[in-house]
Amino acid sequence: MPPGLLIGAPSSGSGKTTVMLGLARAFRDRGVSVQPYKSGPDYIDPGFHAAAAGRPSWNLDSWAMPAGLIASLGAEAAGADLVLAEGSMGLFDGVAVAGASGTGASADIARLMGWPVVLVLDVSGQAQTAAAVALGCARFQAGPGLAGVILNRVASPRHEALVRAGMAQAGIAVFGALPRRAKIEVPERHLGLVPAEEHGALEEMIVEAADFVAGNVDLEALRGAASGGIGGVAETVPVTPPGQRIALARDAAFSFVYPHMLAAWRRAGAEILPFSPLADQAPDETADVCWLPGGYPELHAGRLAAARHFRAGLRRFGETRPVHGECGGYMTMGAALIDADGTGHEMAGLLGLVTSYAARRMHLGYRRARLLAAIPGFPSGGELRGHEFHYSSVVTLDDEPLAQVEDATGAQVAETGSRRGRATGTFFHLIAGVA
Repeated sequence: MPPGLLIGAPSSGSGKTTVMLGLARAFRDRGVSVQPYKSGPDYIDPGFHAAAAGRPSWNLDSWAMPAGLIASLGAEAAGADLVLAEGSMGLFDGVAVAGASGTGASADIARLMGWPVVLVLDVSGQAQTAAAVALGCARFQAGPGLAGVILNRVASPRHEALVRAGMAQAGIAVFGALPRRAKIEVPERHLGLVPAEEHGALEEMIVEAADFVAGNVDLEALRGAASGGIGGVAETVPVTPPGQRIALARDAAFSFVYPHMLAAWRRAGAEILPFSPLADQAPDETADVCWLPGGYPELHAGRLAAARHFRAGLRRFGETRPVHGECGGYMTMGAALIDADGTGHEMAGLLGLVTSYAARRMHLGYRRARLLAAIPGFPSGGELRGHEFHYSSVVTLDDEPLAQVEDATGAQVAETGSRRGRATGTFFHLIAGVA
């Protein structure tokens, strides 16, 4: 496998994504084939990575994924020249209790894959102290190795010189220094970045990021610091798809699905039939299961309520075949969705669920679920691992619980999911499961 680097930081908001996109495109422009990855359960960043690198990006998650699955996804880098993996939050930030192969921290992935870390440091408001932060990250835990740093939001040449002096004193390599340039910040909304497919000037932003990074970072030195990567042939992890022909909702309201899940379904021989609820399309009648991913139905509730062909078609589909929803898809399967203004909108009615985005409260964290009833692809008693992130709250829930759900510490979670007839749904997004 090709050598790699993990692009990490001491905290969120340090500029990892901008640096990641700039590096991926800058190397690609120079004829280097880059395989991107994302550490953690982020389902938005991989879309940006793919646009910048020209190769699909894959999530790697040490809490939810067993080591075999991580290794098999690492094998997707075959044929590339360089791996770049973007971390999440701070480098060592994870949950208190380890899961399948770690705590979910980016450092876990760097250690598992042998990728040295490049720290993106927001040095605004500090100078030599930035070296103490970098040195702390280098020494905090045994491995991963620190390749060096990229300084971000540098105020002036004098500021850069002071920060570099501290790094030299600490023996830490500096691969580049990026001056403040808010123009290429990636826009955000309440669940993270605005998805790549909705970004009106995505290509222009990536080109600008690439020029910015290439003009301020020593790309050859950075590539020379890459190492690690799995050896040999990784074992393919078997996956049972939810059906042979899967009707999959895909548009601006239903875009949150992990790339490795779709790839695993296809690898197992399933055919995916996308449709757009926002375009008032119903699931394909030839499908044997319908899957509604998460997304932003709370921002499109009026259009979904007006999509009578979609709602009637989904109800008709659910009379004879399974329908499963995750988070936003789950909300859409319910009786009603209340938007930010407090206006109620009729949804599909496969479940009795009523949710509200008016009284917002964040629900965030890993989830372990023991199924009380079968869902497409998993039998009753199966264990699922996933991640929940939403601001909507349950107003009414009068269906049977779908699962016993715990957070990463083993504490019970109130959002158990629902089942009614052939309809099932959860607030968490599936990352991995054991049938």
